[in-house]
Amino acid sequence: MTSTTARPRTAARRRLWPLLAALLLVVGAVGGWWLTAGRPVGYPKGVDGFATGVPEGVYTQYGELLQSYLHTAMPGVELRLDPSQGSVDNLERVASGQDSFAIATADAVAEFPGPGKDKLRAIARLYDDYLQLVVPADSPVQSVADLKGKRVGVGEPKSGVELVTRELLLAAGINPDTDITPAPLGVGDASTELAHGQLDAFFWSGGLPTSALTGLAARFPIRIVPLGDLTDKLHQASSDTDAWRTAVLPAGVYPKTQAVLTMAVPNLLITRDDVDPGLVEGLTRAVIDSRDPIGTQVHAAQLVDLRTAVYTDPLPLDEGAERYYRSVKP
Repeated sequence: MTSTTARPRTAARRRLWPLLAALLLVVGAVGGWWLTAGRPVGYPKGVDGFATGVPEGVYTQYGELLQSYLHTAMPGVELRLDPSQGSVDNLERVASGQDSFAIATADAVAEFPGPGKDKLRAIARLYDDYLQLVVPADSPVQSVADLKGKRVGVGEPKSGVELVTRELLLAAGINPDTDITPAPLGVGDASTELAHGQLDAFFWSGGLPTSALTGLAARFPIRIVPLGDLTDKLHQASSDTDAWRTAVLPAGVYPKTQAVLTMAVPNLLITRDDVDPGLVEGLTRAVIDSRDPIGTQVHAAQLVDLRTAVYTDPLPLDEGAERYYRSVKP
């Protein structure tokens, strides 16, 4: 038989449950605020400059997607994307303090003579740039030696393209100042001039595929000239070019192009030794974690790999980057 005194107690308990539930919600909210707002996030918030490259290049595409990824991966951190002429320009910008981060080829790092080189540090090895000599599909140019007397796009000043192109021409026995008519153009302008018959050929160093060349090949038949036979000569001409290696540019990387033997060089994500280690550690984590989502739009980013990211010769790893790699080491 149920006691009559239990009924009011049960009713009282039922009236208390909503009050207890509300109290738990308040406590949970306060606790969540303390965990998120009351504790430091481990990195300084704010805007940091990231030097990219020419608008049509992979550096810029990668920078834009990484900037977007950081909005959720590192709340409060904003990358300011600064266009540049390429690797050499990027190294100058980071070394001088204009930017905190940038991408540069390993050979440009090795040859960089500017002040502040001793302060440069690496965050990760990203993906490879491929050296590409682009000509019209029906061009008589079959090798670098055939460029004599031609108008040739050699890359913008302070670009990695201009740096390696000059050394490659010299290694092939061509004076870049007198044997050709050099045109200091980026990949976008060079593509336009080639299609309009104002240029016989141009060099480009970039990740695969480069959107400007994909667009060019879709409207104007092109051919990629083999360069792989010059790798040894390039190394003999300058020890600073040892980062370049012979590599295959796959067939179909651009519409209707054939596979050719060319050269490739690693790209490094760089910073400076006075950039906050916590910020660098967070950015390193974001670079590795964003490989797949960024790689769906920038194919080259799919090659970012935790196992190879630490091989950043000729630069030492930054303290913050090293901290991250140690934290994920099995």
